[in-house]
This record gives sequence, C-alpha cells and structure tokens, in this order.
Amino acid sequence: MEDIKDLRPGMMLEGTVTNGAAFGAFVDIGVHQDGLVHVSQLAANCVKDPHVEVKAGDVVRVRVDWVDVPRNRNGLSRRRGDQTSDPRAS
Repeated sequence: MEDIKDLRPGMMLEGTVTNGAAFGAFVDIGVHQDGLVHVSQLAANCVKDPHVEVKAGDVVRVRVDWVDVPRNRNGLSRRRGDQTSDPRAS
C-alpha cells in the first residue's frame, strides 16, 4: 500500500500503532495517513481504556472498514466479523 486510493473495505493489513487517545488508536498502514481504530473496534469486548489494548509501537493486524479519499481518512478495525464502524452507515 502506498496511497489511500489503494485501500478497499475488507482488506486485512498489518500496521504499527503510532498514537493512542481516549477515543481509540491511530495505526500507520503505509498510506501516508494513519487510520483510526475507534475504541469500539479495538477488541470484541468492551474497552474502557485503549491504552490497555494497544500502545505506541505495537504491530497490529487490522481490517479496513471504510475509506474517505476526498477527506484523506480511513477507518480500521481489530474486531472480527462483518461489523462496520463506518460513520456514514447510519
């Protein structure tokens, strides 16, 4: 992967956690824009503190949930299954 235009929902990728926040974690997947793994998508169970699940430097496997090329954003998930965190789905 070199560009956000190369991403497709459902792709499984490996990336490095670059930063954690109260609302999730940012993961570098190699497209010049870190993807967000929302706290609700960090694990199958309820996560109250993202820093318990991941920390900067961790290598994680993620699924691309959604891609917004015009806004240069992408949403990622560590959960298994067909759930989506796409904010545009509602």
